[in-house]
Amino acid sequence: MLRDDRRAAVVDPGDAAPVLAYLAAERLELEAVLVTHHHADHVGGVAALAQRFGAPVLGPAFETIPSCTRALDDGDAVELPALAARFAVMHVPGHTLGHIAYAGDVGGEHVVFCGDTLFAGGCGRLFEGTAAQMHASLARLAALPGTTGVYCAHEYTLANLQFAQEVEPDNAALAARAERDRGRRKQGLPTVPSTIGEERATNPFLRAGVAQVRAAAQAHEGRELAGEVEVFAAVRRWKDGFA
Repeated sequence: MLRDDRRAAVVDPGDAAPVLAYLAAERLELEAVLVTHHHADHVGGVAALAQRFGAPVLGPAFETIPSCTRALDDGDAVELPALAARFAVMHVPGHTLGHIAYAGDVGGEHVVFCGDTLFAGGCGRLFEGTAAQMHASLARLAALPGTTGVYCAHEYTLANLQFAQEVEPDNAALAARAERDRGRRKQGLPTVPSTIGEERATNPFLRAGVAQVRAAAQAHEGRELAGEVEVFAAVRRWKDGFA
């Protein structure tokens, strides 16, 4: 949620109840609803919030989003002047075909709301798109400034980092991150947001061009892999079956 003293915008409200409770407790009016993709855990609360506040609902042009008032495509701009927020829309297919991300500035801070495309230490499953699409989408996100705050949609970080250490057991930055984030969770604190720079250094799904990741993927597959997309696809399959 983005907010000032009187207004707020919410991203991917899978359930209206906690949003309504927070808005009531803080005495905030809902300014807008931003949606990244059509899955129920991201849109389940949209209709109720739109009905209650009459707020505009913005979502991907190529997916069916409840109560959508503005369909967004790659390169579109989203401005929320009351919240000092401005975003560029990025089409990042892979998890779903129409998935979008909102990359820009909130009060001078670089952020990206990336839904289920990029996770802290991981990426979304390929439910609709191809490995090539997801690899390209992640490369676009990885090209954002390193200080960009990565606001993903789920607290999957510790499981993701456990897998990442299987892929790159000798990555010192990854080991330090895993220790830090385990400490955060023990204190009941979130691990989100991370940063794009941190993801580049520790997230195996952004590191298909790194020799250690390629070697690990080839060892797991038991064969040579032709290029980065094949390496990425192999790492994604590995993660899908990782216990």
